[in-house]
Amino acid sequence: MTAALNPAAPHHLPIFITAPGETDVLTVVVAVFLVLAVLAVGLLFLRLHTLPERMAHRSHKLQFEIVAVLGLLALFTHQHIFWVAGLLLALIDIPDFGTPLRRIAGSLEKIAGLRPGEGAGEAPDETGVSATPAEAANQGAVEVPKTITLPRTPKERTHA
Repeated sequence: MTAALNPAAPHHLPIFITAPGETDVLTVVVAVFLVLAVLAVGLLFLRLHTLPERMAHRSHKLQFEIVAVLGLLALFTHQHIFWVAGLLLALIDIPDFGTPLRRIAGSLEKIAGLRPGEGAGEAPDETGVSATPAEAANQGAVEVPKTITLPRTPKERTHA
């Protein structure tokens, strides 16, 4: 038995039409392309989503942590305001207040004759006085150097 070709059927079929039982190459190619496209769009989304964290990575640790938390909130809540806030915070360079204060504290410890990091060893009691006046007198008193007064130039002799 030979199957006769229907007279209404075209004699040359397009390449995307396959014979029964064969693998549909076009469907396989489109499926692979779709999977790769979804992965590429997801990668682009995550790269864009981590933009504030990558920008804040160069700044201070506290600022980076706040930006990272805002990024996680934006990721899990789908609220874009958190992402925008993190991006704005990453763009702003917050001044470092901690380092000068630590240097001031270290200088004051050096002036007081304490070892570094020993300045806040004891917390004062409720009244703010750590020892009674008698105990303070028994402890080594620090001698204050004598103040030297400098002579002043008369106002008539200044050229200002």
